[in-house]
Amino acid sequence: QVQLVESGGGLVQAGGSLRLSCAASGRTFSSYAMGWFRQAPGKEREFVGVIKWSGDNSWYADSVKGRFTISRDNAKNTVYLQMSSLKPEDTAVYYCAATPVTASPHYYRDWGVYDYWGQGTQVTVSS
Repeated sequence: QVQLVESGGGLVQAGGSLRLSCAASGRTFSSYAMGWFRQAPGKEREFVGVIKWSGDNSWYADSVKGRFTISRDNAKNTVYLQMSSLKPEDTAVYYCAATPVTASPHYYRDWGVYDYWGQGTQVTVSS
């Protein structure tokens, strides 16, 4: 069992930066790939990026590539989403999620493969 709690959301101006954290409970955190998703009002949940359990590989949606970076600290049971050059279209509720599966990058884009989810944190980017 893994419990996830996101934090760090808030209001930021376009062009600004924000770092989200996702704290996990459970002894097996280091064996899970950790994904980030987001959902804007009236839109479907969207893949943002994922980091492998080892932290040595990560993949991103084209919409955030070069602006967002995922990292993890397995000793602290925490994964981070560093967001830079934020745009109004980045406004959404951001969720972290965990899956124990090791697979090809394409696999992680499907929100249905994640076993555990946080409650989400709101990010609002003003223009």
